[in-house]
Amino acid sequence: MNRTVLIIGLGLIGGSLALGLKRNADVSIIGFDADIHTVRTAKRIGVIDEMAIHTKDAAELADVIVFATPVNETIRLMDEMSNWQLKNDVIVTDTGSTKKEIMKAAEKLRELGITFIGGHPMAGSHKSGVEAARSHLFENAYYMLTPFPNENKKEAKILSDLLEVTKAKIVQVNAEEHDHMTAVVSHFPHLVAASLVHQLAGENERFPFTRQLAAGGFRDLTRIASANPIMWRDITVQNRQELSNQLQVWTNEMINLQNLLLHADEKEIESYFSTAKQIRDDLPITAQGAMFTVYDLYIDVPDYAGVIAEVIGYLAKDNISITNLRIVETREDIFGILVISFQTMDDRARGVQCIANNTTFETYIS
Repeated sequence: MNRTVLIIGLGLIGGSLALGLKRNADVSIIGFDADIHTVRTAKRIGVIDEMAIHTKDAAELADVIVFATPVNETIRLMDEMSNWQLKNDVIVTDTGSTKKEIMKAAEKLRELGITFIGGHPMAGSHKSGVEAARSHLFENAYYMLTPFPNENKKEAKILSDLLEVTKAKIVQVNAEEHDHMTAVVSHFPHLVAASLVHQLAGENERFPFTRQLAAGGFRDLTRIASANPIMWRDITVQNRQELSNQLQVWTNEMINLQNLLLHADEKEIESYFSTAKQIRDDLPITAQGAMFTVYDLYIDVPDYAGVIAEVIGYLAKDNISITNLRIVETREDIFGILVISFQTMDDRARGVQCIANNTTFETYIS
């Protein structure tokens, strides 16, 4: 069955969704963005099939409408949608990181007989913009759908079937469950990372060399603090109640940890770290989670001139693409001195095999 999909917002997520859906030959993509240059670029590089100049006009042609815009902008557009002439069986969805506010705004659409199903593809990249869009971005990532309780079962099935071609793992939950779970594993960790960086800034005033030592494990631990501050401002405000609850849980955990330190019971402290290690080691490694995943490979390379060029040369010879590399100078708790980041899990696996075939260097996946 031929379907026309309108994607509003042609950034990394909107563009990647367009490319993923275009794997289905029966799907035609219309794209709109507030920046007309982005729309033209998307058409030129084949991300979309048709350009939309006005959302209202394009929406009349669509079987499915996707808001791939920031949550506040999505809510504004949903309010405008009540004045659009839409197909009777149109399905409207979004890609926002929080769902309770979105579903609250969708109540008005439901009263007008418009089907809205919240959506959140849990994937990302170190790059942004439509030119960074990739058809495989959602592969093995969880794609959460939040239909209204006990409603839209038929439409949710249609939307799930449409999204299957992206190879994402489609899961249905309610909006409250979504916002709680993402607060635990995505939103709150960003607050923790940001707070650790603020703490480092304070320490650096007294001990300037601290910043140099932070180039190792600290840098990896706080990577997510480099995310877009405007986006995280909005997410924090929209999910502030869940985040406040998590902060209280975290505070209680820190008090327990402080008591462990004050009592200095070696067995209890070892047990604390052992339990954390076991839980962390048991986390799934074959799927993307709520946060952007980097597929890092740690390589324990010997110290001689040209060794990094040698490793990169082997990867290039096997046509294995990398996204980043860095040298780790502070090696405590870090497996290797050379860290190479790959775009996909498969690329990293090929990288491991390539290094094994050409060198005796040890490789590690953390």
